[in-house]
Amino acid sequence: MEQGENIFFDKAAVIGIKKKSQQIAETLSSSGIEVVLWSPEKEQIDQAIEGIAESIDHEIQRWGMTESDKRAIMARIKPTTELSDIKSCKVIIEAMGVNLQQKQDTLYKVSEANPDLDLYIIHISTLSVTEIAGSNKIRDKVIGMHFLEPVPKIPVVELVRGMHTDNSTVMLAKEFAKRLNKTSVEVFEYPGYITNRVMLPMINEAIYVLMEGISSAEDIDTAIKLGFNLPVGPLALADTLGLDEVLRRMENLFHELGDAKYRPCPLLRKMVRAGRLGRSVGEGFFKYEKKDEFY
Repeated sequence: MEQGENIFFDKAAVIGIKKKSQQIAETLSSSGIEVVLWSPEKEQIDQAIEGIAESIDHEIQRWGMTESDKRAIMARIKPTTELSDIKSCKVIIEAMGVNLQQKQDTLYKVSEANPDLDLYIIHISTLSVTEIAGSNKIRDKVIGMHFLEPVPKIPVVELVRGMHTDNSTVMLAKEFAKRLNKTSVEVFEYPGYITNRVMLPMINEAIYVLMEGISSAEDIDTAIKLGFNLPVGPLALADTLGLDEVLRRMENLFHELGDAKYRPCPLLRKMVRAGRLGRSVGEGFFKYEKKDEFY
């Protein structure tokens, strides 16, 4: 591909059907990019399309979008269960979840089906890009991209360079992020990157403050939100991320870095064991209506 040629940004594949995959697909389509949304399971891919439509319906209710916007966005998303349908895509975003083996297997399948792609993006929050890429024949084209939730609204992404990521791959990823109206920040592979390294200890400490009876959840969030001019408090942010996800990330950082500041608060573990996982189930540190959203 010639330098400056970005026509391939007009079409991309998203692999996965989870909420983050849906948000990424919606973000791409909203930017005018044709999206091939792939999953091997027909029922799951249908549910993912319904999830995207429901997300847009909520924005319509909030006057953030129109029915015309919805039709245009949905028309650009093509669901498929056939891996061969991604062959025409020069950009592929894998957002299947946090299972290392699954990510490695998916990269292998994609590299066999589409060896001439230009950019393979792994949505990643704590796993190693280098470990996922391994000795794969396209490992120089693999880069991590950490999308923060909600993906359509958060204007920044972290670009995570693996040990084998080529400089040209980094430049393409930056251009792709710009096409999505995202500001990209480049980080070298290290547990937690920027956002998790900074925000998770704050969330964890807020949970300690609550556990120790220093203040209520409402007042803790009010103090931090208004005191530091943040759009949301740490406990509400934890509910949005999912308390099980916060716990998983904390455990990963504690395992990788061995620093006590990443040891999960006992109350966090207790909440997860009780099934109070946050917005996704309607209750975490706060209670939520079924369709309650972050912003």
